Amino acid sequence: MTRPLLQQFYINEEQSIYLMSHEDAQKIKDWVQLCMDQLGLLGFSNIEFIGKGAYGFVFGGRASDGADYVFKFSRINLPQHIQDRLEGEAWMQSQIMHPHIPAVSEYTKISRQSVLMMERAIGMDLEAYSIKYGRLSPRLVIKIAAQLVALLHTLRNSPDQSAIVHGDIKPSNIVFDPLTETIKLIDWGSSVYAQIDAQGQAIGRQEFSFFSEDLQQTNAKLGDVYFIGDEQLNGGLSSPRFDEQGAAGTLYALASGQSCRYGYDAIPATSLGLPKEFAITLQTLLAADAPQRSLAGDYLLKQMSNMQRLVIPELPTKEEKLQIPVWSFNELSDMETVVYSSRKSFLREGNIDHYLMAEVDDVELEKYYKNFMHGMGHTERAFLGAISRLGKYPVLGGLAIRWEDEGVYIDSSLHLKDASLKTPFITAVNNIVTLARAIHRDGVFKCCMFNAKNTRHINRANEQQAFYPPTDMLIPFDMTQAPLTEDQSRNHSYFEDGQDPDELLHLPAAIMQEIALLNGIRHTGLIIFEALPTHLKIHSYYVLLDPSKEDLFSQSLARIVSAIPLINGLGVSGFMKMPYKNTRQFNRQASAPEQFFPKNPRSPTPLCKP
Repeated sequence: MTRPLLQQFYINEEQSIYLMSHEDAQKIKDWVQLCMDQLGLLGFSNIEFIGKGAYGFVFGGRASDGADYVFKFSRINLPQHIQDRLEGEAWMQSQIMHPHIPAVSEYTKISRQSVLMMERAIGMDLEAYSIKYGRLSPRLVIKIAAQLVALLHTLRNSPDQSAIVHGDIKPSNIVFDPLTETIKLIDWGSSVYAQIDAQGQAIGRQEFSFFSEDLQQTNAKLGDVYFIGDEQLNGGLSSPRFDEQGAAGTLYALASGQSCRYGYDAIPATSLGLPKEFAITLQTLLAADAPQRSLAGDYLLKQMSNMQRLVIPELPTKEEKLQIPVWSFNELSDMETVVYSSRKSFLREGNIDHYLMAEVDDVELEKYYKNFMHGMGHTERAFLGAISRLGKYPVLGGLAIRWEDEGVYIDSSLHLKDASLKTPFITAVNNIVTLARAIHRDGVFKCCMFNAKNTRHINRANEQQAFYPPTDMLIPFDMTQAPLTEDQSRNHSYFEDGQDPDELLHLPAAIMQEIALLNGIRHTGLIIFEALPTHLKIHSYYVLLDPSKEDLFSQSLARIVSAIPLINGLGVSGFMKMPYKNTRQFNRQASAPEQFFPKNPRSPTPLCKP
């Protein structure tokens, strides 16, 4: 049989270790521990794992003199020329000494392992800060903007009269110290010497002529497609304008509570309660044609010193009203949210030949993202970015969004497991609603959120064998008393109702019978079966709303487990149940209305829009 392209089921921003096979997860755990052991042997203490990316892993540690450092390890299983990028990153980052850039201490190799050691920036990255606190206040946005602009000036005028392009300015690459409200720009892996200046004129560098002598080919690296501008995304010659776009996208995302630059049509910068001059400049930088963007960039760099002198006190904010229901609990547990969503329907609308992008590995991730973004409208990109942002919260449940002639209909079941995050989470959910209202399409978009740590894994030696669950395997569910009788609802396929070409796995009749039986019991939740050649993953999250049916519900789930060996084929299929009585209807809205920071913030009446 033709093997389904399993990689295409969803765009996987960062593979959770809890969704990997036991063997793959153990390899990563062992390798992380090896790196930490190596740092310990070199005399560092307080060693901690900070994070990972497509090309490497990052650790923190303390030297004997008490100084804190960051260590970037390249993945040792990558081709040597990919590992050598870390040396280039070390060189570029060390070219400019600046208070907003962590100082490079050393680049070295341990055995065949490339390691970059640098000063550790104090604080947390701005993406994490935004997730925790929501939209940044206008005062703080302006303060961060002034620091970014100062950094852009420096990058344009490096000591040897060249210009350096960071190439990947985004919230997660900016570490923010909340005590001093200062920033440091990290992750210089996409940095290059600019080929052209801000006016589009060639920049000559004799010692790096192999980078710039052929101005028909860019030396630029891709950067994060959710934040880079059109010129960089489309392979333009590297220019300081790239970083203007990265800074603009970053400031817009922080001001709007998004994880993406592309929402500016539906949620313009002029609707975010920012000072008017700054908001119009930012919106022009994001949305206008190329000449206008350049003019706005020049204006920002020239006028930022004046804008930062504006009196912008912290104003009390209106409490943001929920557009769709969210249930919040203080049930803090060690969980890792993963979002599965029907992105393929959006890709099909962009006329992308989705199945040409097969066999994607980490090293090719940037090409995959670039192809993924082409052909999509800006608001659709922002919508997908907003859906992904939900996965950064401890949330379980799902959304089903239907676009019809009469408006937009949203069914939801969102359970936030940390009530302290409710305010920023409301912003994240409301942004999804606002973006959905601005999208012109017919059809359905659905997403599920589950705890990857609860995913059940079953392995087999080869495809000829069946998947046999352990004898003690259970599909868990929570239970609560629903205050109202739920409306009768239909079976709800994960992506679309009925047969769907995106769902490659056809479940056996025995499982489908139990899904139908479950659908007649008051509950909300989801179950997804993901079958790979030697690995079956079962993701689930169920809440029973009728405690009197507990035995019937658990018996049905047990019969699903017993029918797992009947699963035949490869692919993904799933179902989720929504409380249809909570369907919300919204009119279309092309753009949120203008809202600026008040001209007289000292007056007794102004309230800043949240």
